[in-house]
Amino acid sequence: MEHNTKRSSFSGKIGFVLAAAGASVGLGNIWRFPYLCAKYGGGIFLVIYIILAVTFGYTMIIAETALGRASNKSPVGAYKYFTENRFVRLGGWVNAIIPILIVPYYSVIGGWVCKYLYDYICVDPQTIAQDGYFSAFISDGAQSESWFWVFAIIVLAIIFLGVRKGIETVAKFMMPVLAALAVVICIYSMTRPGALEGVRYCLIPDFSRFSIMTFVSAMGQMFYSLSIAMGILITFGSYVKKDVSIEKSTEQVEIFDTAIAVIASLMIIPAVFSFSGGSPETLKAGPSLMFITMPKIFASMGIGRLIGILFFLLVLIAAVTSAIALLESAVATFSDEFKWSRALSTSVMSIIMISLGTLSSLGYGPLANLTVFGMQMLDFFDFLTNSVMMPIAAVFTCHLVVKYMGLALVAEEVELGGHPFKRKGMFNFMIRFMCPLFVLIILISSIAGVLGLIEI
Repeated sequence: MEHNTKRSSFSGKIGFVLAAAGASVGLGNIWRFPYLCAKYGGGIFLVIYIILAVTFGYTMIIAETALGRASNKSPVGAYKYFTENRFVRLGGWVNAIIPILIVPYYSVIGGWVCKYLYDYICVDPQTIAQDGYFSAFISDGAQSESWFWVFAIIVLAIIFLGVRKGIETVAKFMMPVLAALAVVICIYSMTRPGALEGVRYCLIPDFSRFSIMTFVSAMGQMFYSLSIAMGILITFGSYVKKDVSIEKSTEQVEIFDTAIAVIASLMIIPAVFSFSGGSPETLKAGPSLMFITMPKIFASMGIGRLIGILFFLLVLIAAVTSAIALLESAVATFSDEFKWSRALSTSVMSIIMISLGTLSSLGYGPLANLTVFGMQMLDFFDFLTNSVMMPIAAVFTCHLVVKYMGLALVAEEVELGGHPFKRKGMFNFMIRFMCPLFVLIILISSIAGVLGLIEI
């Protein structure tokens, strides 16, 4: 069990918290959370999400961060550090490959966000809101590919700078800006005529709207939202100094991430309610919410151009901070496992990113006929990573922590520097019994949903 003594590190707790919060606050908070919240009962979904975040989410963040800091390695190395078992070590590779597959298609969507931010600065908001505007853009291979490159170059440049100069500096600047923008847009949205009905729907739990899918969807969303099982938190954990309290940092990441998800809901659901005359059914998931519904709402506002610029700037910051975290996890794996320099690891990752990203970028245009299980390439990569690989990675992590690392060593890592481990009893119960069960529920429901066996 050797330690890599020259490893980069965050300057302190605030660097780690903002970088981890940046990893967590991504497109999932802004285009997935409000949609699921509206679809599965508003306030009741929110309550269940918060309960799961402070139990299931908290446990997985602590486990992954402790794994990273105790081993001083990225996922593959962390698994090797704690076990000789070859099958269990596969879990390290599953964790490591997930960000390598996510960051290319995530960067394609980041490119779409760059394009819309540019359009709100230069193009009339009424034009952007026209039917067919978005589909015409993504089916134009040259345009889609160009904007994907713009986003990819921004993210790669930050990773080239390193942990402290790149990731930490960007997170320290961008996360407060993101929070401020979210609050401003949220207040404006909530003061639109008819928006209060949306606020009420969003915040007041109505237990009659509860269903088993409310629980399953909240669990799945929390999983993606907190960047669990993507290798990111193990990698970031390896950059955390020994005097930083893992538990306190975890609580702050949870609070920041959940607050942004709630604010995103209050930014989007009331605006949709106001625009549609109070119908939550008009709230669609994913790209259609962000690139079709929201532009129509902005076009109906007096200061639509300004709100459009602020909104897409907010979304761009969320996308950049998450993409940085994904890319860093991949680069750290290459550096640790193949002993490559940071520059070489980033260069290799940029080739993978551009190659796989181009498949996704052109998937709605020139490569529209290239599908897997009837899904466009972007949708297929999303399904493969989020619905299949991430739950499998989480099961491996629970097993590694309980059987090989040992709960006593986790406690020792969390309590380093005299910090208390306040929720130790809950952590031990969750990681042994509930987390593996929850993860299997997510895996089964996701695959059943894609096969059309259940509606998700």
